Amino acid sequence: MNFSGVELNKVIFVMGSTGTGKTRLSVALATQFSAEIINSDKIQVYKGLDIITNKVSSHETRGVPHHLLGFLDPDEDFTAQEFCRHTMMTIHRIIEKGRIPIIVGGSNNYIRALVEDPTIQFRKNFDCCFLWMDVSLPVLHRYVGKRVDNMVELGLVDEVREMFDPEADYTRGIRRAIGAPEMHKYLEIEGHDMVDEATKMILLNAAIEEIKDNTCKLVNCQLEKIRRLRDELGWEIHRIDATPVFENNGKKEAEEAWENAVMKPSLKIVGNFLKEKKKSSC
Repeated sequence: MNFSGVELNKVIFVMGSTGTGKTRLSVALATQFSAEIINSDKIQVYKGLDIITNKVSSHETRGVPHHLLGFLDPDEDFTAQEFCRHTMMTIHRIIEKGRIPIIVGGSNNYIRALVEDPTIQFRKNFDCCFLWMDVSLPVLHRYVGKRVDNMVELGLVDEVREMFDPEADYTRGIRRAIGAPEMHKYLEIEGHDMVDEATKMILLNAAIEEIKDNTCKLVNCQLEKIRRLRDELGWEIHRIDATPVFENNGKKEAEEAWENAVMKPSLKIVGNFLKEKKKSSC
């Protein structure tokens, strides 16, 4: 979709809890509006653990350039301030190419730091369009549980095993990712002959259930932060209710729900946003 006359001081944000379809929407928008994507997930900035961090695959990117994705060593720290610095540089590079930056991820503390930090003065330099991918909590909790099961089938245990360290620090770097600390007890005893297989299986199943529980807790926390940005800070956030997509089991029905509940309203919101003149105040 070609928007002649689009002012290149506009930035699109795709927000939402984990598992709501942010990646799919951001890629779809980027292909429509000549955009590039900046990752704002504080765990996906690290190299490795592609399964448990749910990094977008090369196939899923559909050729859309992605930035700040899998570029840091696993043990490095990456603060909100560093995220802001990298993101500002990336935004300017994208705009210089005549393209639109789309910032995507569930780390709302990073997004808040970028937009609200008085030293950055983000809103004085850019117009913002905030899209919020939302899914009914009971529906989303069921979905993320199934997604964890799928991650296990894809090799979650093997992936965590490859970087397992009995002395690992789970408070920094990529090891903070949900899925790594929960597997620690199981991986500690996995190779011990003194522990029977039944006990090992009990610990493995307990780890998987803990991953599901912690993912649901993360979903709730992310949702609460988005509501605070809207209700306490007054951000104008466009809620996209993707619940119908997750409630349809048939592929055809789910695709129709995606088109009607997600794509059509999102395209309209973003299209109108890109046509608007820059706001005179922020």
